[in-house]
Amino acid sequence: CLPANHERFANGKLSTVQFHPSAQVVMTAGQDRSVSLFQVKNFSLYYVDGIRNPRIQSIYLESFPVYKACFSVDGEQVIATGTHHKMFFVYDMMSGSITPIQKVRGVEERFLRSFEVSPDGSFMLVTGTSGYLHLLSMKTKELISTMKVNGRCAASAFTPDSSKIYSYSKEGDVFIWDVRSRKCLHKFEDEGSLEGKCIAVSKNNQYVACGSASGVVNLYTTDLCLKENRPKPVKAIMNLVTSATCVTFNPTTEILAVASRETDEAVKLV
Repeated sequence: CLPANHERFANGKLSTVQFHPSAQVVMTAGQDRSVSLFQVKNFSLYYVDGIRNPRIQSIYLESFPVYKACFSVDGEQVIATGTHHKMFFVYDMMSGSITPIQKVRGVEERFLRSFEVSPDGSFMLVTGTSGYLHLLSMKTKELISTMKVNGRCAASAFTPDSSKIYSYSKEGDVFIWDVRSRKCLHKFEDEGSLEGKCIAVSKNNQYVACGSASGVVNLYTTDLCLKENRPKPVKAIMNLVTSATCVTFNPTTEILAVASRETDEAVKLV
């Protein structure tokens, strides 16, 4: 197969590659200030597609290197944050309009970079500085509530039913929040973590994976995470030799991908 973005290679590092939730489309975004959409088709018994992967559209965001871009759950919008901006953009795929959200009232941050969209499509969780987590409405892009972890927040993940949030601090602690009440339900220590980097919750809500700066990825069962302050990992994955910067479960919770952006080809499937 050709590269998915063959018809428009980026002029800089890609920060996001994501498949559309329902259409046969893949999105790329990155430091060349662009968001591009390409059509990708399934393999067929009679022919191999991926021969062209035609570009559907590219949008250019002036003076806005993209830190992260993400489809909304219904696939109708793309949210894009920048590397050094407190604003973010909303691209409406139906109308083709690009709306800048200049400032979210109640959110006092120099930069808005890292964020997560809840699986039910209701919320956008923005990771702030000094441990602040800002919960926004996906519909209005307005602030609902702010939570705070002890220390600095490195990464967060919603549970599959969007009822809870797992927030991983750079100090190696994981805070579990109730989305409805915005109260901290529990806190536990990630075993052996000197600096937290990334976190993921499996689609069946059975496992939590925590990746740290040492490259170790600890796999826990969620029931232990909710009860114990120092749960023992089901497995400690030691395959990465540089910081674990990405952990992701496949939809059937049979495979965990662990990766590091700090060295080439540092992707392992467990």
